[in-house]
Amino acid sequence: MTNRPIDLASTPPFDFTLATPERIRAGAEEAIARCDAILDGVARAGVAGIGGARTFANTIAPLDEVGSLLALASGEHGFLTYVAADATLRDVALEAEQRLDTYGTTVGFREDIAAAVRAYATTEEARGLDGVDARLLAHTLRDTRRNGFDLDAERRGRVQALKERLVRLGVEFRRNIDEFEDALLLPREGLRGLPESYIERLQTVETPEGPRYRVSLDYPEFYPFLEAAEDESLRRELFLKNHNRAADINLPLLAEAIEIRHEIAETLGYASWDAYVIETKMAKTPQTALDFLVDLERQVRVKAERDIEELQAEKRRHLEDPHARLEIWDWRYYQQRVMRERYQVDQFAVAEYFPMDAVLDGLFEVYQRLVGVRFVSVAETLAWHPDVRLYSVMDASDGRFIGHFYMDLHPRPDKYGHAAAFMLKPGRTLSDRSYAPTAAAIVANFTKPSAESPSLLRHSEVETLFHEFGHILHQVMTRSPYNRFAGTNVERDFVEAPSQMLEHWTWEPSVLRGFTRHVTTGEPLPEGLLAQMVAAKNVGSGLHYLRQIFFARLDLAYHDAGASKDTDALAESLHGITGFPFPAGTHFQAGFGHLFGYDAGYYGYLWSQVFGDDMYGRFEGGPAIEAAAGLDYRRTILEAGGTLDGADLVRGFLGREPSSAAFLREIGLSAE
Repeated sequence: MTNRPIDLASTPPFDFTLATPERIRAGAEEAIARCDAILDGVARAGVAGIGGARTFANTIAPLDEVGSLLALASGEHGFLTYVAADATLRDVALEAEQRLDTYGTTVGFREDIAAAVRAYATTEEARGLDGVDARLLAHTLRDTRRNGFDLDAERRGRVQALKERLVRLGVEFRRNIDEFEDALLLPREGLRGLPESYIERLQTVETPEGPRYRVSLDYPEFYPFLEAAEDESLRRELFLKNHNRAADINLPLLAEAIEIRHEIAETLGYASWDAYVIETKMAKTPQTALDFLVDLERQVRVKAERDIEELQAEKRRHLEDPHARLEIWDWRYYQQRVMRERYQVDQFAVAEYFPMDAVLDGLFEVYQRLVGVRFVSVAETLAWHPDVRLYSVMDASDGRFIGHFYMDLHPRPDKYGHAAAFMLKPGRTLSDRSYAPTAAAIVANFTKPSAESPSLLRHSEVETLFHEFGHILHQVMTRSPYNRFAGTNVERDFVEAPSQMLEHWTWEPSVLRGFTRHVTTGEPLPEGLLAQMVAAKNVGSGLHYLRQIFFARLDLAYHDAGASKDTDALAESLHGITGFPFPAGTHFQAGFGHLFGYDAGYYGYLWSQVFGDDMYGRFEGGPAIEAAAGLDYRRTILEAGGTLDGADLVRGFLGREPSSAAFLREIGLSAE
C-alpha cells in the first residue's frame, strides 16, 4: 500500500487549534535551537581542517534560512498575540514573539557570524557574484556595519542591548494600544444621526441611570460616530478619548524609545535615528524625506484651505450661526454632510450596496483577473477563531499551487485593532530547488454580521479591504529565491505603493457594476450614484492629506538629532500643519502605533502613494491593456519582491521615470 501524496492546497499551513501555552513556548524554542545549529555550522565553515573554503552556500545562504525559520515560528506562534481569543494564549504568544524578535536581534551581533560574512566577502567567489546573490551579500555586509562591527566590542555590546530593549518596548507599546478600553455610554438620543444598522450592533450596558449604548474606540464604532453623530459635544468627547488612548502607560515608553534610538544612532556614527533608518530607504536621507513633505504640504494646502471654507460654510448653514468655526473633531461630520446635501451621497445608504460577501466576490474577481490566479476556499481552516476563512491560491494557467491566505475580518475583544496583513510563511527557494508555499493573513475590524443583517461596508472600508489584500498578494505571490527579499520585504517607503495602486479599482464603474448588490433588492450600484460618489470623492481630501503630512513630519521630528524630546510640545508646535488648533490636553502620539515599526518612516505612506497612483495609469485603456499590465505587475512587482531597489521596480514597471502628476490629480489638484 502506498501513501497518497498530501494535497497542499487543501491542507492548512498550520493547525492553530492545537495552540497551547506549552506548544507556543516549545515552538519558539525549537526554532531558536535549529537556528543556533545552523549558525554554529556557519561559524565552523571555512575554518582550516573543519569546514573547507568559505562559500556562498555555507556562509550566506544559511543566514537566510535562519531568517526564514524565525519568520515561520513567528507566523505559527507569535502571531497569535494579535488574534487569539484566549488571554493566556495571547500573553504566551507575546512572550514568544518577544523571544523570537530578541533572538533575531542577537544573531546580527554574533562576532563569529560577522567574521564569517566578512571573510567570505574577500573570496574570489564573492567578488564574482551578480544579481540577487550579490544583493544578498551586500545587504548582509551592510547589516554588520549597521550593527556596529566597525566599533569596539564594548560599544557594539551596548548597541545590541539597546536594540533588544527596543524590541520589548515596541511589543509593549502596541499591545497597550490594542488592549486599551474607553467608550461613551449614551442614551438612545445621544445616537441621533446614526442608522439603525449601526445602533443595533452596539453593546448595551446597564447603569444606575438605565441602559446605555456603548460607543468604543474600535474602528467600526469610532469613525461612523465622528462622521454621523449630530451632537458635537459627543463627537468632541469621543475624539478626545481617542487622542488620549493609552497615554499614561505609553508616553514613558515612547520617550525611552526615542532616547534609545538616538543613542544607537550616535554610537554608530549617525547624526540622528532618522538618518540611520532612512539610509536604507528609497529617500536615502532625512532631508530628502522632509523636502518631499514640505513641498507636498505647499501644494496640498491650496486644496485644504478650500476644504475648510466649504466645510465651515456647511457648519454655519447647519447651525444657522454665521460665526461657527470648523473644529478638528467635526470636520468628518461636515464632510459627510456636504456629500449628502450637495452630492446626494450618504455613506450609510451607499453601504447597503456593499454586503461583505459581495465585496469579497468583487475583490477576488479583480485580483484573480489581474494577476492570473484562482482563489479556492479551504473547508477545514484549523484557524484560531471560527470567523476566520482560509483560501488557497492557484496559478490560473497551469493549476500550480502557490500559497494560502487567511481572512480574519471582524472585531473581537483584545484583537489587533486596525487593518493589516501579516506574513505567516515566507517564500524562498528550497535546497531541492522547489519553492516553499507561502501563507499570509489579513486581519481587520469590519462590522460583524448579525442575525438581522449582513456585514455592510462603507466605501472607505471597501478601499481598506482592497488595499490590505494588495499586501496579501504581494506576500503570497513572491518568487524571491531568498526570504530576505520575499514579498513585502522591500524598502519601507515603497511597500505601500502596490496596495495603494489597487485601491483604484474600488472606483471603477465596470468593476462596481460587477459585484455591488443592494442588501434587500439585489440591484447593482446605480450609475448615477456612482457618478455622484466620484464627484464627491475629493470633498475634504486636502484636510486628509494635511493630517498625513502632520503625522509624517512629527515622526521625523521625534527622530531627528537629540536624545530628549518633549513629544507633547513637538506635537503642539507642528499641529498647525493640519489646519486646526491643537486640542489641548491630548497626547495622541501615545496611541500612534506606527511610531514602532514605521519609526522615521511614516512619510513612506505618502511617498509610496505617489508611485502607486502613477503605476495605476498603466492599467487604463481597455481590457487588453489591463491584461498586459496585470502580467507585468505580477512579474516585475509581486514576484520580484525586494530583489531590486524600489526605484528600479517602479521604473521597470512604468518603462519611464515616475511622476507625481497622477497623485495630484487624484486629490483634486493639477501638477505645477
